Amino acid sequence: MKRSNVWKKIVLLCFLLIFAATGTIFAGGSSETLTESDDPYINAVREKLQGTTITIASMSHTSSNAMREMVDEFTAETGIKVRWDIMEEGLLREKILMDHHAGTGTYDVLFLDAFNLSQYSAVDVMIDLKPLINDSALTPSWFDYEDILPAYRDGVGSYGGVAYGIPVAGESRFLAYRKDLFDKYGKTPPATTDELLETAKFFNEEVDGVYGIAMRAQKGIHFASGWMTLMYSMGGQFLDQKTWDVLVDSPATVDSLKYYVELMQQGPPDISVYTHEEAISAFMAGKTAMWIDATAIASWILDPSKSTITDKVEFAPLPAGPAGAYAPLAGWSAGISSDVSDTQKEAAWAFIVWMTGKKHSLEYVHNGGVIVRESLLTNGELVAKDKSLPAQLLTMKEAANLVKDGIIWIPPHPKAIKVLEIVGNYGNDVLSGISTPEKAMEKAQTEVEMIMNE
Repeated sequence: MKRSNVWKKIVLLCFLLIFAATGTIFAGGSSETLTESDDPYINAVREKLQGTTITIASMSHTSSNAMREMVDEFTAETGIKVRWDIMEEGLLREKILMDHHAGTGTYDVLFLDAFNLSQYSAVDVMIDLKPLINDSALTPSWFDYEDILPAYRDGVGSYGGVAYGIPVAGESRFLAYRKDLFDKYGKTPPATTDELLETAKFFNEEVDGVYGIAMRAQKGIHFASGWMTLMYSMGGQFLDQKTWDVLVDSPATVDSLKYYVELMQQGPPDISVYTHEEAISAFMAGKTAMWIDATAIASWILDPSKSTITDKVEFAPLPAGPAGAYAPLAGWSAGISSDVSDTQKEAAWAFIVWMTGKKHSLEYVHNGGVIVRESLLTNGELVAKDKSLPAQLLTMKEAANLVKDGIIWIPPHPKAIKVLEIVGNYGNDVLSGISTPEKAMEKAQTEVEMIMNE
């Protein structure tokens, strides 16, 4: 008997360790008490689907964390139980693909990175959500799909015109500037890339103790990322996203590099090693008059415990370039696996509707979820707490322009990251004075062509 008990304890310990290692979390268990609702949609879901369990493949993220805070309420209303499998982003992509290729249907709801949609779409990992969105029996009016910002709706949750996911998080990039300095010297937020460079030069050359701008410029991915923030507005591209021809040494791309290098020369002397962290730190310390980077980290600038300029800063959309007004776009959406049964599909959709609908959107944001709806960017309560929101709304309209023109900010090609490493290395060489823009991009063109043809 003693030996039997020992083995039972060993088996139980192994079971617990497995779930601890995979990050699997159960929520919305059978102990939840169902609550009556005055919402006919919720009542219909509860009547049909209570007792169903769905499994969610998720990354660790503020938005998925917000949903986990709300999941007990969801289960109490619908009777649908939720199991989370939370993992690192790279592993998430692998497990989603492995599960699909095996056809096991382990996961019902999938958290989808916009940059992976092309890869998932090619092998039919997710279903098209439009039939569910357009079915009034399955989607209540309070979900309000049209309230989701078009850039997110069409550029993060969709690929090739198919709605594969409902956006749950996203970001773009915009401009923050020192309003006190701009007022003192009679400057206005730059509306064009020419004005941006002119303003950066003014502060760098004419104002003691203040450099013009802080952005990413570290060798490799970070340089490419910073450069791309303004590249599309200047007509440049690394890859033709229809033919996959290499455009690294095209005149427009080379000109955009010349511009970016000149702009970075108006920043701090060590800007060539800046990632997003060094760039925002320099701005928050009062070392630069302007900063351009992710909307998702603007809250750092407004945090008095991190920033010395909280009460001196304002925000604006990115300046327009010769080719137009564009802004970067990245984000996550929630979709449904193509390998699940009809019942699981309906339960998964009920979860997505409840968590991402307009009805619970304010609760979602209060729990740490990222804003993806226009109504929230104009919400008086939220704007009073975050003065960057009006500028974020304008920035998202610029990001929508990129989507309308059929351009995905990071090209949706499996070799895109390697391409960015190459052009970012050579771009940093130009900033460091090692090479000219023309020679650097000539070499980069050759290397990228080799990579693309492998």
